[in-house]
Amino acid sequence: MDKAQQDALKKAAGIEAAKLIEDGMIAGLGTGSTVKFLVDELGRRHQEEGLEFTGVTTSRRTQAQAESYGIKIVDIDDVDHIDVTIDGADEVDKNFNGIKGGGAALLWEKIVATNSNQIVWIVDESKVVDTIGKFPLPVEVIPFGAGHVIKKFEERGYKPVLRLDAEGKEVRTDENNFVVDLHLERIDHPQELAEDLINTVGVVEHGLFLNMVDKVIVGDPNGPRVMTNANK
Repeated sequence: MDKAQQDALKKAAGIEAAKLIEDGMIAGLGTGSTVKFLVDELGRRHQEEGLEFTGVTTSRRTQAQAESYGIKIVDIDDVDHIDVTIDGADEVDKNFNGIKGGGAALLWEKIVATNSNQIVWIVDESKVVDTIGKFPLPVEVIPFGAGHVIKKFEERGYKPVLRLDAEGKEVRTDENNFVVDLHLERIDHPQELAEDLINTVGVVEHGLFLNMVDKVIVGDPNGPRVMTNANK
């Protein structure tokens, strides 16, 4: 599948997900290439149809995009709940376990998600897998002592790689932390791995989102389809 086809599927999923946002809602807006199409559509509806809602964003770049359309964005601590959060995912399996953090926004994404009444992910069909792990698992790590955390991960066989930008500098998250990507290939015991990672001193958060999502809207060549999590 080429990029144009993939973008068309992402756009279709984004437009479909935008239908979930209604007047007066507090909506969590995620980060990433698929969410960009969602925000474009919400911006269009705000400007052309007068849709009025309040947004909480998971990154500064989503905030800038939403505000450019005149969408009202507030701080997460200024709202007492979020009706629905719509975000992308790097991988999701049939058990509704997902990996997020390819765009380095996993910490804010998880904070927004855990404060949401409903979580919806929008993905193109290439992100739906049998077992998660092919996509390297992002882990947000405090810069102080990061080398020791990476060494511990190496000893555990997690194949860690410190994420660098095009200039060879460490990628920084919105909280100014580092991202370490774990090249695991497959994750058969995500719950145990999640526990191990979060209990490692120096780790702020990891990109495993396990059984958190209510619905996944998949951009499919035959039109968007919805996977619904029966366990939620």
